[in-house]
Amino acid sequence: MRVLAAMSGGVDSAVAAARAVDAGHEVVGVHLALSSAPGTLRTGSRGCCSKEDAGDARRAADVLGIPFYVWDFADRFKEDVIDDFVAAYAAGETPNPCLRCNEKIKFSALADRAVALGFDAVVTGHYARLTDGVLRRAVDADKDQSYVLAVLTAEQLKRAMFPVGDTPKPQIRAEAADRGLAVADKPDSHDICFIPSGDTRAFLGAKIGIRPGAIVDSGGAELGRHDGVHGFTIGQRKGLGLPGPGPDGKPRYVTEIDPDSGTVHVGSADDLQVWSIDAERAVWTGGTAPDGPVDCVVQVRAHGGTAPATAEAVGDGLRVQLHEPLSGVARGQAAVLYRPDTAGDVVLGSGTIAATARTAPAGASR
Repeated sequence: MRVLAAMSGGVDSAVAAARAVDAGHEVVGVHLALSSAPGTLRTGSRGCCSKEDAGDARRAADVLGIPFYVWDFADRFKEDVIDDFVAAYAAGETPNPCLRCNEKIKFSALADRAVALGFDAVVTGHYARLTDGVLRRAVDADKDQSYVLAVLTAEQLKRAMFPVGDTPKPQIRAEAADRGLAVADKPDSHDICFIPSGDTRAFLGAKIGIRPGAIVDSGGAELGRHDGVHGFTIGQRKGLGLPGPGPDGKPRYVTEIDPDSGTVHVGSADDLQVWSIDAERAVWTGGTAPDGPVDCVVQVRAHGGTAPATAEAVGDGLRVQLHEPLSGVARGQAAVLYRPDTAGDVVLGSGTIAATARTAPAGASR
């Protein structure tokens, strides 16, 4: 096959490209330029889309002996990832920019261009597995990225290849060193690439501006003021700007965010527990929605745990009834469903969380 290797400049994408070459594919490497002003992206060894990363990707392609290009996706990235990120926080949501980048950039804009140019598939260094079009968790549970890939449709998965998902990360680094790839010891990227300072609140404040509001307790009493709901997420405990814990001596948590009034509600850990989730923009990775309710396990954060649940398609969205409560579930996050009969490895689908409910089903113990 003729495949396009998306090379971020890191060790995972370099080894993924190398494995595609070993498999006999005709491989072309491409690095995505995601900013018209590269200095506004994070620099240094922890980047994924800076000028330094482009150089690292080019050197890896040279070692592999494959053609290499840099494609400009700055406008699409700003519109579909950065602007979406800012708008979501302004609306009191907690988005995942890596998930949106996969959905809108790497497996939509990039894949569409690749197909138009005659490529059969896009190869990336994501830690996940594909078996006959079925998306599964990676072997390395600590590096698993199936959560941020669960927004991909069946058609997009048909054009995707994840060659490193069957190997633990230490072995990937060892393989890169054996191949003479200089990125073998390059540290992983953990932060948001378009926030070079790492200060998300300051970045959002500069984009959104000051929108003062009140911080209130569960009884509606005002406890303090804030400069904007963009500085808070559901489940947040630190940085609330309050003088101390609640009357019971226990920590306060953000339990609800009202972007219209600018009100941030705080309460106890028990106030964070939810029993059902409504999500919009459902994606069923198998291509079709289930006919009725399906048992599953649901994950609501990229590196969070899972909880048993029953899910069903509702219009263009999905509804998840939890069998046990989850805490810290925020609008804007993805609810990703996994099949329970496969040790939770197989991805069923996903949706963007739009609402939650705290009412426990009949017979459930809180």
